[in-house]
Amino acid sequence: MTRRHHAGGVGVAPAQYGALLAAIVALIVALSVAIYATTALDDGTAQRALAGPRAPHDPAAPVSTGTWVGSWSTPPSAAEPGTEAAGLHDRSVRNVVHTSAGGTAARITLSNHYGRLPLTVTHATIALAAADDSAAAVPETMRPLTFGGTATVVVPPGRQVTSDAVRLAVPPDSDVLVSTYAPAEPGPVTVHSRVRQISYAAPGDRAADVTGAPYTRRVEAWRYLTALDVLSRESHGTLVAFGDSLTEGHSSTVGANRRWPDVLADRLREAAGAGRDVPRYGVVNEGIGGNRVLTGGLGRPADNPSGLDRFARDVLGRTGVEVVVIDLGVNDILRHPGVIEPGPVLDGLRTLTDRAHAHGIKVVGATLMPFGGHRGYTAGREAVRQEINAEIRSGRVFDAVVDFDAALRDPYDPRRFRPDYDSGDHLHPNDRGYERMARAFDLRALKGSVPARL
Repeated sequence: MTRRHHAGGVGVAPAQYGALLAAIVALIVALSVAIYATTALDDGTAQRALAGPRAPHDPAAPVSTGTWVGSWSTPPSAAEPGTEAAGLHDRSVRNVVHTSAGGTAARITLSNHYGRLPLTVTHATIALAAADDSAAAVPETMRPLTFGGTATVVVPPGRQVTSDAVRLAVPPDSDVLVSTYAPAEPGPVTVHSRVRQISYAAPGDRAADVTGAPYTRRVEAWRYLTALDVLSRESHGTLVAFGDSLTEGHSSTVGANRRWPDVLADRLREAAGAGRDVPRYGVVNEGIGGNRVLTGGLGRPADNPSGLDRFARDVLGRTGVEVVVIDLGVNDILRHPGVIEPGPVLDGLRTLTDRAHAHGIKVVGATLMPFGGHRGYTAGREAVRQEINAEIRSGRVFDAVVDFDAALRDPYDPRRFRPDYDSGDHLHPNDRGYERMARAFDLRALKGSVPARL
């Protein structure tokens, strides 16, 4: 807030006083802009965070029109093991992410959800990848990122920050490189691991490097980065895939983008390109391996928070959400020490549906797939799965249903996967199984929304 001051001295002419006041106001405004940049709580509540020196005005700032949609996202799921003390000191991180929707401008979200101290990022960039599974960038696409007009941003523990938009032609179905440099990351690092995608790290500030040569450290994880939004003229909203390892893509081919949300994004894009009357959505993946509806992990904040706990952050807090697909419940059955009653799981799923409806978001629910042959299988747990699936199919839980169970079960033994869809652990599909899941959707059922409750 700018405060007004009154001069009490003598010998100050009115014109001089006016000039002096204008100079003071200008200085205060400049300092305010240099100190603060917009950030948010992980549930989307607006906050402020410290930022560094102001970057020069970017003449390439986006001026095109369109709709902001999610092209890629991931939920922060844990503190990275081994980073509690030293973090990633003097290290550049280059995350490789795969887009669903294309656009004319882009912005990113960084999270320090599991950090205990402020995270200072002094350099961040975005670029198109020069090739698949590569840290090299297309040189002419490299763009510096700013946060509230500044090159440096400080993300408090438990918070997230969204960058300014930058003009960049982002194609759909392509790899994008998002690089950040933290000179003294205190740790622990906020991460989503086992993501079926290789990202990179390099010593020193290599955020603007286009060759990829310094990025010799490979890791199957996304660090800090939780969202990539694009300003799209083709897509009009976002579909969130909300689930566990079956949504995350466990056992799919690393780097091939064969998770069912990836294939669903391809289906929507191809159908729209063929002129079919289908919704035009960006598709983002909010799956966490081992996730449950009712129970989260240990720690503060909890590793792998429950679906109920993270729904506001990972669904309601995403950009332009029109539809959410919920595929949760198998881990509530398998990880319960005994046999869980179906009622609490169904009540939890209905609560998620109610929360989505309160924001005008349509809910498509998935039936729970078979796990016969898995080490956790028992006849009692199979009975619970069948009861939950019967209630889901009845239409009393979600707005629409995608029947993953019917799509992947073995017709000769419905307690198990069809052998050609089984990754081998009798719980997770292989690439062919994930494709079958995506093809189980009636694309027309993804259209529309529900009225928000007042």
